Amino acid sequence: MRTSSKALVAATFAALSLAAAAPALADETAPPSDITITGAATIASQYRFRGVAQSDNKPVVQGTITIAHSSGFYVTTWASSASTSTPTPITFGTATDPTLVYPINIGGTEIDVYGGYTHSLGKSGVTIDVGLYGYIYPGATVGNYWEVYGSLAKTFGPVTAKVGANFAPAQNVFNYNFTSPHRGNTYVYAELGGAIPGTPLSVHSHIAHTGGGFDFPKEFIDYNVGVTAKYKNLALDASVVGTNMTRSDFAGSGLCNGASSPAQIATCSNVYYRTTKPVGVVSLTASF
Repeated sequence: MRTSSKALVAATFAALSLAAAAPALADETAPPSDITITGAATIASQYRFRGVAQSDNKPVVQGTITIAHSSGFYVTTWASSASTSTPTPITFGTATDPTLVYPINIGGTEIDVYGGYTHSLGKSGVTIDVGLYGYIYPGATVGNYWEVYGSLAKTFGPVTAKVGANFAPAQNVFNYNFTSPHRGNTYVYAELGGAIPGTPLSVHSHIAHTGGGFDFPKEFIDYNVGVTAKYKNLALDASVVGTNMTRSDFAGSGLCNGASSPAQIATCSNVYYRTTKPVGVVSLTASF
């Protein structure tokens, strides 16, 4: 009887131990979640959007978070500090013309929300990405707008090539445009980049064309080329960013109509050119 009791206790203990271990074993072998959440925080020497300064050539803080599903659907929120919400008049010596203000005024903050679908096309190695993109400027008097976008990317060894387009259809933002009669805008681009084998470095390049309602002051090309150094979850990037717009483009446009003398036209065109000229941009990003 005593032996039987001991056997029963031992059997009971073994059963309880197995039951306790089962959830742990299930946890260890459970498949990964279909949903992933990633994000990043960035400090940059300035914010350039399609080659044009959005922070008066001053440092910015930026952040992003993405929720993605294994099916390929995703949604992202991105935000940045930006140029002041209070326009600053351009001063000509001791005289000030209040009609001539620094050109980029997006209210101090930009918040982008976009979502879409990305998928690899079988054995072709081509990845598609399509979606809807919204730009929100809480402190600006004008400006919220949206675009549809799409791109194709393919990797060749360590190099990835990408082409894409963003299209903004007719909407209220184009009511404020005084440099172009267009009621929509098309942005097309190409990118090439990749990691340098055996190093923590990667290189990237981008060239694009803006045409339509966002002509500034004409259809223009923007570009950037740079190198990124990665260490764990940190990325340090140094790039050259610019456009093909010149001082004469602004001097001969309606943007400087308020200037009444050659000196004022020169000052006005210099102010606008400052937002589009080639510059170096340095940024540090921490990902999680």
